[in-house]
Amino acid sequence: MIETPPLVDQHCHGVLRTELGLGTFEAQLIRSAGPPAAGTTFFDTQTGFAVRRWCPPLLGLEPHCAPARYLARRRELGVVETGRLLLRGSGVGAYLVDTGAPGDLTGPKELALAGRAEAYEVVRLELLAEQAADTSGTVAAFLANLAGAVHHAAAGAVAFTCGAGAASLGAALAGEPEPPGPGEVRGAAGRWLAGRARGEAVRDPVLLRHLLWSAVSSGLPLQLHTGGAEPGQLTGFVRATAGLGAPLVLLGGYPHHRDAAHLAARYPHVHADLGAVLARTGARAAAVLAELLELAPFGKLLFSSGGRALPELHAVGALVFREALGRVLGGWVADGAWSWRDADRVAGMIAAGNARRVYRLDERT
Repeated sequence: MIETPPLVDQHCHGVLRTELGLGTFEAQLIRSAGPPAAGTTFFDTQTGFAVRRWCPPLLGLEPHCAPARYLARRRELGVVETGRLLLRGSGVGAYLVDTGAPGDLTGPKELALAGRAEAYEVVRLELLAEQAADTSGTVAAFLANLAGAVHHAAAGAVAFTCGAGAASLGAALAGEPEPPGPGEVRGAAGRWLAGRARGEAVRDPVLLRHLLWSAVSSGLPLQLHTGGAEPGQLTGFVRATAGLGAPLVLLGGYPHHRDAAHLAARYPHVHADLGAVLARTGARAAAVLAELLELAPFGKLLFSSGGRALPELHAVGALVFREALGRVLGGWVADGAWSWRDADRVAGMIAAGNARRVYRLDERT
């Protein structure tokens, strides 16, 4: 039996505070641009089946119970008690919470209380830019306030993250990975401030690069969404940040997990996140995990659930990870390729030890 310490969920979001009906619950199970196919539901996915396998027993039901029965039990318990049971049943000892996602989501303190765990904040760079813009009347004031906001956030957060998708990041970094010059930054800031009244998000490539390099200069780890970026788009930025003291954690996203693992193997300051890939692949999670272990050094892989909105996703991410890790490493031990001692040591690294080292969590307790 593979043993792990309490997990460190190094990339997740808060959970919804509101009760959910069948349709609204299903809409949170997977990210989709539309409804499920006629005659089906989003429970008819690997994620949906994983929820039905792992979550009902935590709420006092049999595994694989029907979605309607599960949701009825959820309503009977209430949103607070449901979240408490699911989070505490996941075996997570610490959450690193991206607080920049939209919606009525719990913050780190609420998640810590519900899960009876530690919780730390991961600050989203775009949110800092928006907050600085709200208190600035000129471009110069905005850039000064932004610099102050990054400095202040670095004093309390464990990491920064960028909410821009991989395509936007890739486009921003593909041709010019180095820090933009002062004139470029002022021009980009002026364009964005002018367009912000029309609801424009932070997508200007120059401004994104400025935000990323501001985070790097803080020395804190920087989480980047990389799944879907063209091969090689991020390589220049990875090279440019080598040796500067700021770890990069690549949130690869299935099916691009191998690209993140490859970069983690090549560059000392780069780490790869397991993330929601395991929950999304469900019954195939062990095979996907084995692929990551083929490519990246074991000290470069970090567990996370990628959970957001539904506590079920936090719980499933953790429970599927434990099961997949036990199946993969246990199989290698049974084959004689590994010893039990080495399997337990590597399991502890991926489950918690690597994240505690990268984010310096033990220095904060």
